[in-house]
Amino acid sequence: MESVAIAPLASEEVKRYDVRWASLDPVEGAEMAKTRPVVIVSLDVLNERLGTVTVCPLTTQLHPAWRTRIAVHVGRREAEIAVDQIRTISKARLGKKLGALSETEARSLRRLITEMYGE
Repeated sequence: MESVAIAPLASEEVKRYDVRWASLDPVEGAEMAKTRPVVIVSLDVLNERLGTVTVCPLTTQLHPAWRTRIAVHVGRREAEIAVDQIRTISKARLGKKLGALSETEARSLRRLITEMYGE
């Protein structure tokens, strides 16, 4: 993925299932690093009120056999949503909106998050 500078969002609305650039550095251990696309997974009611959002990073290093990843297309690229790398970040780390998940992709993401972190 290309390198992208992160510009302040000002008062731009951040919505659940948006795909945006995010600066994930600095990191520790096995966390995903660098500026990369992320999917916003936190609820819109929280996104409106808090200075943070919960995100899942995207990667173009595909691992189809990993049950913790969901295949998606972002622009013209194949990618995977790394649900195993879910984290909460400051909105100050967010950049330009790249798009949003389809309803089918959003449903698959909700199901996997529930399977991994729910009851």
